[in-house]
Order: sequence, then C-alpha cells, then structure tokens
Amino acid sequence: MTEAHRAVLAALLVAVLVLLAGCSSTNGIGSLAFADPEPAAVPSEQRPVVSLAFDVAPDLRSATGREDVVVTPDLPTCELVFRATPNKPTAARTGSSLEVTSARVDGAPVAPRTEAAGAPAGSPGALVVLPLSRCVAAGTPVRAELAFSLRLGVDADERVGVSPSTTTAWFGSGFPLLTWVRGEGWTRDPEVTIYGESTTSEDFRLAALDVTAPSDLAVAGAGVAGGASPGPRPGTTTHRFAADALRDVAVAVGRYRMTERTVAAGVRLHLFTPVSGTRVAPDVWVDELDRGLRDTTGLLGAYPYRDLWVAVAPGQSDGTEFPSALQFGDVSFGTLRPLIIHELAHQWFYAAVGNNQGRDPWIDEAFAAWTEKTIVGRGGDDTLASVPPSVAGRLGWSMPQWSGPGFDRYVTGVYTQGAVALTEARRRAGPDRFDAAVRAYVAANAHRVVRVDDVARAFADVPEALDTLRRAGALPPAAGGSR
Repeated sequence: MTEAHRAVLAALLVAVLVLLAGCSSTNGIGSLAFADPEPAAVPSEQRPVVSLAFDVAPDLRSATGREDVVVTPDLPTCELVFRATPNKPTAARTGSSLEVTSARVDGAPVAPRTEAAGAPAGSPGALVVLPLSRCVAAGTPVRAELAFSLRLGVDADERVGVSPSTTTAWFGSGFPLLTWVRGEGWTRDPEVTIYGESTTSEDFRLAALDVTAPSDLAVAGAGVAGGASPGPRPGTTTHRFAADALRDVAVAVGRYRMTERTVAAGVRLHLFTPVSGTRVAPDVWVDELDRGLRDTTGLLGAYPYRDLWVAVAPGQSDGTEFPSALQFGDVSFGTLRPLIIHELAHQWFYAAVGNNQGRDPWIDEAFAAWTEKTIVGRGGDDTLASVPPSVAGRLGWSMPQWSGPGFDRYVTGVYTQGAVALTEARRRAGPDRFDAAVRAYVAANAHRVVRVDDVARAFADVPEALDTLRRAGALPPAAGGSR
C-alpha cells in the first residue's frame, strides 16, 4: 500500500473516547439471536456445499488445491462462475496468482474459460467460467470439481502473501469463490486498481476445509477446528475445519505462536502471532480482542459465529476481514483498538449480512466505520457538512467509480462519509431507536446478500436515517417507505 494509503487509514483509526461496552450471547455458527422481537434469519437450505483442500509447499510460497462444490441455482443457468481474487491488480502485482488447472462438472471434464474482469494483462483472469453441457432449470443441483494452484506474493500488503523472514503465509479468498446470488444470478463485477474488495458470495456450508502443511508449522482456518491427522507425505499434517454457513475462507500457515482463550460472549478466540515477535504482545492482542468483542456485541447484538480466528500477517499494514476470521498487520498499540473494532464490525457487516462489495461497497464499509466511530470515538464534525465537496453525495458509488480517483479519495468518500452519515442519523433519530433498527436489520438479513433497497426498508421507520443516507448519495430519492 502507498504511504498515502497508510496515512489516510491511520487518520481514520485515531481513538479518543470509549463509551460503549456490553456483552451478549451467541447460539452458534450460522445462527443469530437478538433481544429484539425480530425473528433471526437462518441459512438457506439451498445454500451451496463446499469442500476445500490446500496442500501448502514447504517454503510457503505456493499451494495446490482442490474444491468440490454443489450449487443449486434458484434461476436457470448455463454456466458456473467463480471469482479468482488473487488475480486482482493489487494482489497480482505482488506476484500472487490463482489458476484453475482442471475442472469437472457432474463428473465430466470441462475446459475452464477465464475472463479478465479487471485483472492485469498476463494474469490468469479474475473470473473463471465453467460451461455446462446443457442449461439447467432453477432448483437443479450441479456439482463442480476444480483443481487449482495458488502462488503467494512475497511480503504482500494484501490478503494473500508470504513473509519468508518470519516463515508465515496467509491466504484469504485463495480459492475459486462461487459468485451466485439468490434472486440475481452470477455477479461479474470487475476488479479495480485500488485496494478494496469486489467479492460477492452467498453463504455456503463448508463441509470440510483441509489444510496440509509441514508438521512443525501451525495452521489457522475458519469455522470450527475438527482436529489434525497425519498428512499424505512424511513430515506433513492435515488440519481440518468446517462451518455451517460462511461466505469466504481464510487460512494462515507458519511459525506461529497459538494463543487460545474463551472470551466475550463465549467466543473461542484463536490468535496466531509470529514466533519471531510482534510489536504488540500476544496477551495484549487477546485482551484488546476480548474488549472489542464486548463492545461490538453490546452495540450490534450477538457475535455471528462460535469461533474467531485471528492471524498476524506481517506483510499487511492494517486489517482484512473474513467470516469468523481476521488478518491483521503487525500494527502498533496506538492503532490496535480502532482497527480491531472496525474489523470485528465486519463480522456483522459483510460476514453475517452480505453485500455486493463491487457494486455497493458502502453497505459494509460505512457500517463498519460507523461502529468504529461510535465505540472508539473520533474528534471532528459529525455532520455531512464536514464531508469534502469532492466526495460529498457520492457514498453510493461503486468500486469502478472510485477506482480512477484513487484509494485516498475512496476512503474519504466511503469510510469517512459513511461513518459521518450514520452518526448524524443516529444523533437525529436517537441512539436507542437507531441502534435497535441496526440490530433488527442484521437479524432480518443475516445469511443474505442485501441491496440498497434492503437497507432503506430497514430504516423505513427511522426517516432521519433515510434522509441522511439520501443526502449522502447512498440511497435514491424514492428509497424507503413504510413496512
């Protein structure tokens, strides 16, 4: 990331005041429970079922993988579409890549077709398409089996990378990620030239995540750990994980010190810090994550998962979120608390309640930035009048629209403007009324991929929020209305 990128994020993460605290309980993976009268959403019975296996090279610079996925589209389709996130520009330029080497659909070999979709020239392409031998009707299960190779960029400031000096590697979204959205079909949003996410995925049942690595290395995954067994070669061990409902997966492998503790709301925390050392001691990391979970559950409701996997990725400069898993750079103590709050907030906004991050990046980033601002506090004006004219009214822009102006402008236009807009809405509506609407929104929309209209409906009885979001450009003038 650029120095300007780091400076903008550092300014965004300055802490001044802590006011909120609290604790609530969780009822397990794939299920949400709140004190609100709204019934909690449950995962779709028709969600895809995914089995993943990674075999990590001894030098941690690459891995081979296998994926078995059964998808039941709710619309007719003639193809399957997967996103290859490691091929996006900011990852590809570090040397990372993901290539599908073979594929079968319903037992028959198929030739994968790649689409650039914003990936730079020379990369394998950001989208992988598997054509079906015949189009299928809605409700028809289709099984795909893919083999793939993953390369990790050295010291990459990205979600995929390897640090040779610390013997650690991390890869989130390091596999072909199914892009189906119920009611919409395949999403094909292009990758962009700035840092930021463009992924979209429905929840899937992770039947198995198997990670084979040298036996002397630790492995962090996602969901619930299922134990370890001897690997296929001498000196290797296979670690297994599973989950009822996730929409993405992250893995970390290396010379990590593992610290485990049951923390706020009964969450089982698995912290992985490089044995070579970190700027913040592991015990302090644990305490701050515990504190952060108490604060975020006090504001947002039950933590959506049973476990939380956290790995320090030395190449990164800040943080990256995944369902039930987080990656953090080796940050200083001064930025630790706000960064933890922001990334934990993504467990509700994108992990639990999904959105199309390419089309509507504000839907998760604005709510995460607002959570950070509400819990940690920041100085400055809390009205839309304080937003720079260059980005004012453009909160609803897509990632391709932000790509040209650059990352700093994107951070100001989405993170900062989003936090200010929701803070102003909360002040106008009253904290109790606004916070209740947010918790009801999460409970009603968990396990879905929401659109702008879903956010508007959630605030139908909070006109102050609708008005503020319209002025910020997040909602069209007619969005909202009574329930």
